[in-house]
Amino acid sequence: MTTQPAFDLIFRNALLRGAADPMDIGVTRGRITAIEPTLACEAVEVDVGGRLALPGFVDSHIHLDKACLLGRCGHDHGSVSEAIRAVSGMKKDFSVEDVYARGARVLERAIVHGTTRMRTHVEIDPRIGLRGFEAVKALKRDYAWAIDLSLCVFPQEGLTNDPGSEELLIQALRDGGAVIGGCPYTDTDPNAHLARIFDLAEAFDVDVDLHLDFDVNPSWWHLDEVCRQTERRNYGGRVAIGHATKLSALPPERLRAATAQLEKAGVAVTVLPATDLYLMGREATHNVPRGLTLVHKFAGDGVLCSIATNNVLNPFTPFGDASLLRMANFYANVAHASVNDFDTCLDLVTELPARLMNLGDYGIEVGNPADLVVLDTQDSRFAIAELPDIVMGFKSGRQTFARQRPTLFRPGS
Repeated sequence: MTTQPAFDLIFRNALLRGAADPMDIGVTRGRITAIEPTLACEAVEVDVGGRLALPGFVDSHIHLDKACLLGRCGHDHGSVSEAIRAVSGMKKDFSVEDVYARGARVLERAIVHGTTRMRTHVEIDPRIGLRGFEAVKALKRDYAWAIDLSLCVFPQEGLTNDPGSEELLIQALRDGGAVIGGCPYTDTDPNAHLARIFDLAEAFDVDVDLHLDFDVNPSWWHLDEVCRQTERRNYGGRVAIGHATKLSALPPERLRAATAQLEKAGVAVTVLPATDLYLMGREATHNVPRGLTLVHKFAGDGVLCSIATNNVLNPFTPFGDASLLRMANFYANVAHASVNDFDTCLDLVTELPARLMNLGDYGIEVGNPADLVVLDTQDSRFAIAELPDIVMGFKSGRQTFARQRPTLFRPGS
């Protein structure tokens, strides 16, 4: 038993990933200051009970500004372009208050499902102006007690073909936009779109997170240009692509070449299972393609990857509860992940997206913020396999939520 200086809080009997036995975690002024088998100190104590403790889930790609639109329009959209048009027709009437209310609904679900870090993509164009951006900035401020929110500003409907979008993007980058995104497949000049996005990234010294190649036709793509721009500008480790569904349609030899290309350039890949599976292959009458890139297999090939939520209850994805654990389970099932892959699937919603977002202070380690969520399991593989309850969460040592375990009322009890 080690005697330590005073702590504000001690988590007792917390099982960390990769550890054989539970540990105590000492917290001082919101940061982890000790991790040892037994800490002797007078402090507020939380008994984790030998259950699995994680530093929280990391959602690297979500759209808070266009969430929860179910019921505002028809949802018989058979393609990406139809979903874009449906939202475009609505967003010109979005108010700051409307975006805030819908975003808050999703954020609160994400928090109680254990998410502690999030990158939200925010549409910037003349139709929505900066109203969505202002609303999400307010969400970032108002929910900082529970979640760290990073804003990725991007032009959903093109850039070179949409006058006024660039000026609004620049304004947003000057006013808190932390990442810049792009959507080259909606632009009449995709390469010029990408070049300008990278120009702005360099000018403001921000990372790049792109929507890319959202179909299952591998005869053409923009991946080559993304990798070329990344290497030319020495931006390796600062670029991510979301969807990348064309990779799912490649034969093995071409997939190996693409994986090597991504690894060499330092471009990360985020798959968005709910949206990718909902929108891909809808025109097929049989042998329907999944359109889901199997990123758990990239883990050994040096390509940084993540699984994320993307859309919740809108024309792109009329499902969702902002649970990354459920999303990882969903992915593992559809991707035919083996039991030996379950830990990697958990990595895809924790450590790996934290690296993708370049979060230097993520993890249950001395010196980092005391961000902790507790799962009702003693085995990280079972986090994916059985979707255990997430029973409590803490942000910088302050409790943010608790969930009561269900109670069975047996006859005669």
